[in-house]
Formats: sequence, C-alpha cells, structure tokens
Amino acid sequence: MENTMKEMTIVPITGQVISETTMGLDVVPYIDAEEVFDNENHPNFIESNTQAITLEELTSKNIIPTFGDNTLTISHQSFIGAVTKVAEQVFGKITVPELRVSHAIIGRIPSAQHKKASDLTDEEKTIFYQRMAFCCHVKNLTKTINGQTVHLCIGGVRAYNEDKLYNRASAMKFRIFVGWQVRVCSNLCLTTDGYSGTIDCMTEADIMQKSFELFNSFNPNKENTLQLLENLHKTQVSEEQFCKIIGRMRLYQYLPNNEQKQLPLLTIGDQAVNAMVKNYVTNPNFGKKTGEITCWNLLQFANEAVKASYIDSWLDRNKNCTDFAIGIQKALQGNDNEGYSWFLN
Repeated sequence: MENTMKEMTIVPITGQVISETTMGLDVVPYIDAEEVFDNENHPNFIESNTQAITLEELTSKNIIPTFGDNTLTISHQSFIGAVTKVAEQVFGKITVPELRVSHAIIGRIPSAQHKKASDLTDEEKTIFYQRMAFCCHVKNLTKTINGQTVHLCIGGVRAYNEDKLYNRASAMKFRIFVGWQVRVCSNLCLTTDGYSGTIDCMTEADIMQKSFELFNSFNPNKENTLQLLENLHKTQVSEEQFCKIIGRMRLYQYLPNNEQKQLPLLTIGDQAVNAMVKNYVTNPNFGKKTGEITCWNLLQFANEAVKASYIDSWLDRNKNCTDFAIGIQKALQGNDNEGYSWFLN
C-alpha cells in the first residue's frame, strides 16, 4: 500500500489530473467548466427510511461499535475520510460529503441505566447508525448528457449489519462507487467500471487501496461509458412497450427460481415498479408529459424508484437499473443476446 501511494503523484492543474499510475486524463471542454454544484436545495440521493446527518455530527455524537473481542471497527467517518482522501488525490477538489444514515442503535451509559428515558441528559445517551451512505462531487468535472447536467459523483456505503460484530475481529464490508449523477434529480447513473461491489477490508489502508484501484481504473473521458448513457436517448419507448416492460417486471417477481435464472438479473421489486409507473405519469423532468420517452427516461424512472431502497441494497439496485435500461435498448434495436427481449414480449 505504501509503495503504491508513493507512486500516486497527483498534480492538480486547472482542468487536468495527472498521475504516474492513473491514465493521465485528457483535457476536454467539460472538465474546464467552473464549479457548478453548490449548496442549493436538491433532491436526496437516497430516500427510504434515511435521514441526513453532517460529518461533524457523525464524528462527535456517535459511538463506534466494536467486535466481540472489543477490537474497534472502522468508523463511518474513517471510511468517508479514506475514500475522499484518495478521491481528491486522483480527481481533484471535491464538495463536502452529503451523508444519509438509517437504523439508529440507541443506548445509554451504565451510570444512567436506572433513569427514566425522559430524565436522560444528552451526555447519558449513546447512538450509532447501523447503515450509512455518502456522496460528494468532483468540483470541476461536469458534463451534459441528453440535455441534463451531470456531475462526477464519488461515494460509498457501509452497513454494520453485514459485519459479524459478535465474533472476533474480521474483515469488514464496504462498497465504493464513482459515476455520473444527474443534477436535477440527484439520480446516480452507475456503470460496471464505477462500482467496487462488496469489498472486504481490515484497515483504512485497505479502503484507500481499494478506492485507488477503482478510481484509477475509471476514466471520466472514456467514450464507451459516456456513449452508453448518451445513446440511451436515441431509442424511443412507446407507451405500449413501456406497459409490456412493466407487466413483465411484475411477472418476473413471481417466477420460479429456475426460470428467473434463465433471464437477466432484475433486483427492482414491486414497490419500485409501482414508483416507475408513477414517474412515467407525473415526473416533471422525465415523465411522458415531456414528450416521447426513451431508454434514458426509463433509466431515470428506475433510478428514482430505487432511491427508496434500504442503504445496504441501494447501490446494487442502482447498477442493475443501468444494466436493465441498456439491455432493453439492445432488445428494442434487435441486438439482444442476454434475454432482455423477454420483457418486451
């Protein structure tokens, strides 16, 4: 880890990021753009049962759980710090992380165990959040895709419920991502090359190494990735086709496992499918009132819908939305070899 990080010499030049071990990103017009993200009100990147919290609150007011042998776990704030430190070295300055947390575990200090709940002082209460997600934007990396401003977004997810805290210290599970986020709705467009999946780490150095590997391999200028997203706008989806897709998505949920395995993976559940239909009718940015819908709109319907997922399943479902929209596009174009045509029949 130490040798790798020494090689990672980052030279922040206006509109350019250079590293001996990164790809040496080409300067293109959208990287030279001024910072366009600010602290104005904007939709949350995830909803469900989450709540906002600042990094300061997370650091000062939340206890850090331990394993069964009393070994300290990696705290949420340490995870955020490790990822954002590498992100700044690779991509340049980033915005203040936006945090969402859920599943609060509350308690009290031993000396207050016999007090009434109404009599507890703040100093006698304890809390930590089982699940946490965060994201931030690279300040000078923005682009327009299909008429929408998107930012390069970096973040991660951590869920203590996936770690075996009742046992001796062992590797902890994290997820890291980098991808394009639509400004108007905060929807994340996640592709395979920007998602780590579940990674096992014992130390902050492990997190930094995994972050560097992911960020180093992700090229914001990569034409293939950008074209995949941009080209979604070129394939229209009629209302009849949309209805068939929705019907098949519902049917998929109840197929026997052996039949599901013969079809492309779909992790979007019934509740999210209902939300997709609602978005089709009422979404002011991507709904049918804006005109003919395309596979790009279909992606945004799905992305918006899975924002209601629990934190620990959000990223996997978000990536599945991208795979699904691209698969449907291939099926509509007659280039399907993965089985997405089933959703149109």
